Amino acid sequence: MADQAAFGEPKKLTRAEKKAARKAKIKQKRLDANRKPRTFKVKKNGRHVSPFMSFLHAFLGFFHMIFFPYRIHGNKKTGEGACIFVGNHYHMFDVFYPIRTTWEGIHYICKKSILEAPILWKWGERIGAIGVARDGSDVRALMEAVRVLKAGDKICMFPEGTRNRTGGDEFLPFQGGAAMLSVKTKSPIIPFVIIDRPRFLRVTHVVFGDPVEFPDCYDRKVSPEEYEKLDEGLRDRMYAIRDQFRASRKKGKKDKK
Repeated sequence: MADQAAFGEPKKLTRAEKKAARKAKIKQKRLDANRKPRTFKVKKNGRHVSPFMSFLHAFLGFFHMIFFPYRIHGNKKTGEGACIFVGNHYHMFDVFYPIRTTWEGIHYICKKSILEAPILWKWGERIGAIGVARDGSDVRALMEAVRVLKAGDKICMFPEGTRNRTGGDEFLPFQGGAAMLSVKTKSPIIPFVIIDRPRFLRVTHVVFGDPVEFPDCYDRKVSPEEYEKLDEGLRDRMYAIRDQFRASRKKGKKDKK
């Protein structure tokens, strides 16, 4: 009997232990599903498409346009091939603005916690989202972003790291990464600026700037300090895009008077 107790029947789990095991299994499944984002299907015309993202844009984008209407200005059409959309961040629906400028799919870089949520993890897997740690120091995420860009896909990132709820006019501090991805993959950055915080039934203006590239940094070792300066320059350019748009709007109103 002693030998049977030592080597025989496995211990019976309690209901709480079974529940905890199921939760752990589901969480691990979510992590595994989003560990390596899938690249998009390449059509005969060379476009990298995401049918599920197109569906979400058509379905949810319709309601977004009704309740939070917006207008796109500036560089309204993004060409085919890899690029990095970089924008400021106010609202969860900000993800729809870059989609309006391209027929191709976009991988979104988001907080890893979003991809571990009960429902969103499956959506994240379908659209090829890339989850990063809250502090932004995630080497694996950087490698995955490089991989999908080199495959010819597009990505979108919000370097503020979270939605800006301060109510002020300043961007939140930028987390680095955009310039590094651009240099390592020789991909252009498409900056876009949401001019003011989106409001219910009020038109939001979104301006897309010209592509930004750093050819002087290609094929050489770039220091962290240089990357930091490049990211700061990108932020300054986004401020300039916003200031120029506001100035042109103000001038237009004066001319009408």
